[in-house]
Amino acid sequence: MSILPNVSSRESRFTNKLKKTLSKTPNILIVLVSTIAIIGAAAPARADGFFSPYIGYNFGGDSGCPHLTGCEDKRLNVGAALGALGSAFGFEEDFGYAKDFFGTAPGLDSSVLTVMSNLMIAPKIGPAQPYVLGGVGLIKTHVSFTLPSVASTDNNNAGWDIGGGLIAYFGDHVGVRGDIRYFHAFQDLKILGFTLSDTKLDFGRASAGIVLKF
Repeated sequence: MSILPNVSSRESRFTNKLKKTLSKTPNILIVLVSTIAIIGAAAPARADGFFSPYIGYNFGGDSGCPHLTGCEDKRLNVGAALGALGSAFGFEEDFGYAKDFFGTAPGLDSSVLTVMSNLMIAPKIGPAQPYVLGGVGLIKTHVSFTLPSVASTDNNNAGWDIGGGLIAYFGDHVGVRGDIRYFHAFQDLKILGFTLSDTKLDFGRASAGIVLKF
């Protein structure tokens, strides 16, 4: 099944509500970054490094799954996060990759790569550490058609993400993590050289993984 970008016809209720709430998200991110920077500067500079590989799937927006649950056409998303996390704040560099993001069809190959730099508010409460995060980075899309001839498009767009989750520790250095976040590109999507108006790529991602602290 081929699923090409069409924001207006395939957005889930989750995405619609989230878009309304986050219509001024770039400004929210500026406030978030400034607040964390100010508070973080006054906090003790002690944080542990962490590495967190994960696996999940995309939903809502331009993905093949219109909703978070009840979807049979899930597109696998794999990746890892690397960063530093203290008792209240943290930072992560997140790398995610989703193959066949726009669906499957004869001659169609597509993928989405995200590379995001995120600031985290993450108060540690016993063995649990809930968190919210937001940041900016790269959203790279690839679409190619091989029938009847090869034609491909790559987009390197700036974008932002926002989300949250929970880390549960089973000791000083090992834990598990559940995460939901939303991605949105700043620029319109281009396919085969044509800019598609009002098609800023957006989607959600649900994932689970392990956390290794060092």
